[in-house]
Amino acid sequence: MPEITLPSAAEVIAAHDAALTSAPVTVEPDDLRGWIAANHFHNRSLWAQEDLARRKLAPDAEIVANKRAIDRHNQQRNDAIERVDEFLLSALGLVDPATLTAALPRSTVAPGARLNSETAGSMLDRISILGLKIAAMREQTLRTDVDDAHRESCDEKLQRLSQQRLDLGACYDELLADARAGRAYFKVYRQFKMYNDPRLNPALVAESK
Repeated sequence: MPEITLPSAAEVIAAHDAALTSAPVTVEPDDLRGWIAANHFHNRSLWAQEDLARRKLAPDAEIVANKRAIDRHNQQRNDAIERVDEFLLSALGLVDPATLTAALPRSTVAPGARLNSETAGSMLDRISILGLKIAAMREQTLRTDVDDAHRESCDEKLQRLSQQRLDLGACYDELLADARAGRAYFKVYRQFKMYNDPRLNPALVAESK
């Protein structure tokens, strides 16, 4: 198989960190890195909405709006994960292109390869979330309205989170290397989010009658 340039963990982490204050991304249909950025944007948006949804003094209507935004961003986050997996599987030659967008894409992996229980797209999603945790924990270490014990505790957590992201990034790189060499593979796992589908959510079905 000819060498294909796919984003490394280091490249993704750098892009995630650089995007923490950027505007929403516009994704082209054939842009793998754009879908990775879209996943990160929706994780950032989820984080902000989750914070707002936990307010105690806000009007109920604002909390309802936060919860609906959470549902919307979570759906888009999961859609982006699936698109990332489709791109990676296609680039690695691990799936029949004609079935790529089907509910169950047909694997073309040679016998003997191990199936990785987590998809590469899901690993990038976790790396994205770790990046948000790192940024938020770093802010805690810089606060001037708390005592030294708080800052020291948060600095220790920051170091652990940073190591976790490096570890997960190494696992992602290893999975892609093993997949390219025919030693491992993964699949697209469709999320089938039922609560956002008016045809599948029983409460929404009841409202439509």
